[in-house]
Amino acid sequence: MDALDRLIDLALDEDLGAAGDVTTAALVPASARGRAELLAKERLVLAGAEAFARVFQRLEATAAVAFRYPDGARVDAGTVVASVSASLRTLLVGERTALNILQRVCGIATLAAQAAEAVRGTKCQVLDTRKTSPGMRALSKLAVRAGGAANHRFGLSDGVLIKDNHLAAVGGDVAEALRRARAQAPRLVKVEIEVTSLAQLEAAVSGGADVVLLDNMADADVAEAVRRIAGRVQVEVSGGVTLERLPTLAALGVDFVSMGALTHSARAMDLSLELLPQP
Repeated sequence: MDALDRLIDLALDEDLGAAGDVTTAALVPASARGRAELLAKERLVLAGAEAFARVFQRLEATAAVAFRYPDGARVDAGTVVASVSASLRTLLVGERTALNILQRVCGIATLAAQAAEAVRGTKCQVLDTRKTSPGMRALSKLAVRAGGAANHRFGLSDGVLIKDNHLAAVGGDVAEALRRARAQAPRLVKVEIEVTSLAQLEAAVSGGADVVLLDNMADADVAEAVRRIAGRVQVEVSGGVTLERLPTLAALGVDFVSMGALTHSARAMDLSLELLPQP
């Protein structure tokens, strides 16, 4: 909650500046109360309800936000998703910030749902990455789960993942990188290593990796890597992954496919906050 409040406060500060909402202050009495409804204008997967509500509650502790659907719900265009009751000033000041967050998070959840559906019925899991907007990692990963996909590492402390630049730092020696990782990492922490060619594969598997990440490999090379690994370690694929490619990768027998696009390229969904007529 502290991280969420920091994000919201930063976003509100960006919007309000030093002078505040000069339009609302000029037009709306401080004592005026109001109610608004949150409307989904396209089919989407809902996520980020708590963050949406929290925006208004940061402005007015007694603001009441009632969602009709939980995170993860599929809602159709034209659906009233929630209602907000607060001072009119709170509704008008918080509207854009609340929608900016919610639209982004719902977009991630909706794309994650499409990705999860693409591999349904297989052992393959679609994972997110750390390619998230600064300050929005927790919300982004919540949205991925709401859509039915799964989380990779939250941060750098959550597991050993030896990538190409780590290998470069140890002279490109796969076996040496794994030896150092095994010697220094906590015993229960999994060790994963990225390989970009079949030539690196056997050193990765025999060197003690728990997971081998096949990065930017063509489907034929992925199939060959899965054949050579023969179940000795788990297999993840990343790089160049699209919704259209997911069924092919799942059919090749990989365990995981990581998609940076889930969090860095999801389209903001169309929602609006509509003030109800005032008595």
